[in-house]
Amino acid sequence: MLFLSIFSILTATHIAAQNSGNLTVGQSFTATLNDSPWLSPSSDFAFGFHPLPTNTSLFLLAIWYAKIFDTIVWCANDGNPVQQGSRLVLTAKAGLVLTDPQGASLWNTSHDLTDATTINHGFLSDTGNFVLKTTRHDDPVWQSFDHPTDTLLPGQSLNISGFVNSRLSETVFSNGRFQLHLIAKRGIVLSARDVASGNLYGAYFVVEFDGQKLIYNESGYMYIATKNGTIYDLLPQNKTLLAKDFYQRAVLNFDGVLIWYSIPKKSVSNDWSMVKVLPENICTSIGDSGVQYGSGICGFNSICVLDGDKRPTCKCPPGYSLLDPDNMYGSCIPDFKTECEGYEDLCTRGAYRLEPLNNTNWPFSDYEKLEPYDEKNCKLSCMYDCFCAAVVFRETSTPVCWKKKAPLSYGKQDVIVKETTWIKVGNASFSNDPLHPFVEFPEKHKNKMKFLVGVSVFVNLVLLTVAGSGLFFICCKKKPLKASDRDQKRNLREFSNVHFFTYDELTEATNGFTEELGRGAFGIVYKGMIALEGSLIDIAVKKLDRMLSVDADKEFKTEVSGIGRTYHKNLVRLVGFCKEEDHRLLVYEYMSNGTLADYLFGDSRPSWVERVQIALGIARGLLYLHEECSTQIIHCDIKPQNILLDDNLYAKISDFGLAKLLVLNQTHTNTAIRGTKGYVAPEWFRNKPVTLKVDVYSFGVLLLEIICCRKNVCIELIEEECPILTDWAFDCYQSNTLDSLVRGDIEALDDWQRLKRFLMVALWCIQEDPSLRPTMRTVLQMLEGLVIVPKPSCPTMLSNM
Repeated sequence: MLFLSIFSILTATHIAAQNSGNLTVGQSFTATLNDSPWLSPSSDFAFGFHPLPTNTSLFLLAIWYAKIFDTIVWCANDGNPVQQGSRLVLTAKAGLVLTDPQGASLWNTSHDLTDATTINHGFLSDTGNFVLKTTRHDDPVWQSFDHPTDTLLPGQSLNISGFVNSRLSETVFSNGRFQLHLIAKRGIVLSARDVASGNLYGAYFVVEFDGQKLIYNESGYMYIATKNGTIYDLLPQNKTLLAKDFYQRAVLNFDGVLIWYSIPKKSVSNDWSMVKVLPENICTSIGDSGVQYGSGICGFNSICVLDGDKRPTCKCPPGYSLLDPDNMYGSCIPDFKTECEGYEDLCTRGAYRLEPLNNTNWPFSDYEKLEPYDEKNCKLSCMYDCFCAAVVFRETSTPVCWKKKAPLSYGKQDVIVKETTWIKVGNASFSNDPLHPFVEFPEKHKNKMKFLVGVSVFVNLVLLTVAGSGLFFICCKKKPLKASDRDQKRNLREFSNVHFFTYDELTEATNGFTEELGRGAFGIVYKGMIALEGSLIDIAVKKLDRMLSVDADKEFKTEVSGIGRTYHKNLVRLVGFCKEEDHRLLVYEYMSNGTLADYLFGDSRPSWVERVQIALGIARGLLYLHEECSTQIIHCDIKPQNILLDDNLYAKISDFGLAKLLVLNQTHTNTAIRGTKGYVAPEWFRNKPVTLKVDVYSFGVLLLEIICCRKNVCIELIEEECPILTDWAFDCYQSNTLDSLVRGDIEALDDWQRLKRFLMVALWCIQEDPSLRPTMRTVLQMLEGLVIVPKPSCPTMLSNM
């Protein structure tokens, strides 16, 4: 309510200000809530700094309807917001120049002007077009209509290769996942796009017409025109509304739907009416233009469903949940394990079932087509195939069965979809006890199991139980546990959702601790393989044989209890532990792609896109440790050797052996120096309180290494550049020589805005004063472009050699 009141006051103030006419050279705007925008002569449109709907301390340089304050039709700076105090000035040579509060340039129009151009004035027309003009020519030398964002207005046009990008979300105005473009000899094409690289996937809607120009005339009539004068209606004239009576616009929405809107000028409100929608059903139009890549309108494994307003909504299938609960249009992940090892046995014992989804299909995940094939055999074929995530069956004169692999892409559900999908989901509730991997089945599925399968399960359970009891009896007779060890096992099982292993089990699993994966300050890590929940899984066993202090047991209990309560996709999962006499071991999931250090500093440079995703993953993992898990955790040793990469190169933070746990009412701790040279925050050396900001500092150093693919301390580079990366990075930032910093990495340089943003975030993270460093939540928001990154000051750090 307060925010709406502010909007109302701002709207009234802005209209009353009546800044209109020509904007002369030297005139400027400042991003504040009190600064008035520039109005068109009719006061229909406003140009200036518009506060973000979600944060009134951030602003967009934008054009909007002056009487409909929250309807933005154009924005500069790629939709990136700027801080309060930022400034826009009209200059003779560069045109519009946008700077941050410290005076650093953020955006300007100079790249569209020639050296001989001298700007005389700017002007906001009644069509919503901001133009720059010289004294010599009446035609504009620059205009906002030539650089559309997500909206087209009457009077605007697109030439061949012109395009419009959707915004990222309803409230994030940077470029999103969809694009409208005019292509020669093809027409209007709506395509999904990769946000990180800008790469276009296949079209999901096409208006086939060999046109030369897309025209949205001032009467509100939109069509494609050819050289010989023939036209193709996009918005028929019988749906055209009089411009003098209606505001109107065409918007490529963040969900990929192109919608024409209108609203009467006499009864202005925020209630825009939909005139036309393209495509009519975006969910079922998927795939009509051939082979596609990417996930489609919704994320991977998700299903697109049309709502009553012809807008797509996304939902996860049974047994799946959102990867990111805050992104309803994102991907879904299975809530059960998907493994091939021992798969046939798992199926026999009822670990999986098939759930029917009527009128549903994922058209682009086929790996096998069975024809002719009846529905029963189609389902059985998927059930006993560990690669099969779902089957799609169509009942025709020649029944067809398509087997689908994960992840499923371009999911759609509608009455016109004739196929039925059977999706495979987990069926059993698994026990943490490896001797009893299947002990509970959902009641509604018990009666569906065949008699022989039921007998098989029962016999297997009995045999396993007897065998397990015998083994337990033999082990206890052979080597009785001390009372303290029995208590340790019971207590740890009470507060840790992890498995308990005996020392003999882990000795056998690691083949006598022979294959060493790495060494750390507190022990050695070995590779192994162990039976768990009916499958053999690869594990990494950390043997804490160097932990000799009197607080060893306390440290061990702290680590196990803390890690046992943490679960995040960017943290290495603790599988189990062993505490037997003097043996203390931790069992982790095995990461097949090794450490980030090996990945970054090897012979070949990883791609920029992969490095970006790794940096974001580490930031998300640290945010979880700092703010989102039940007990606040300071890692204290963030470095590339402690970041592991899984099969898909997802980054996972490992090694909490140095972690210091904080109770909820603590904000800092005093403890001995931990961590690794080059990554340790300055406060460690100054006997100052250690807070979560030590991890932020280490992340900043790590982020610079990810950007540059070189180590922070690199003595061999002393001849050609500074051996301390943190010092050299700030020098490169100040001199704007980012090409030198990334050593000519074309992929990174092509993504200049993100590259510079990541560098600025890293420089804020390594500030010597902990109070100047952002929190990990702010770090992640800045990396994702959701929060503006202010100009960083010199870190003035002391090299931690």
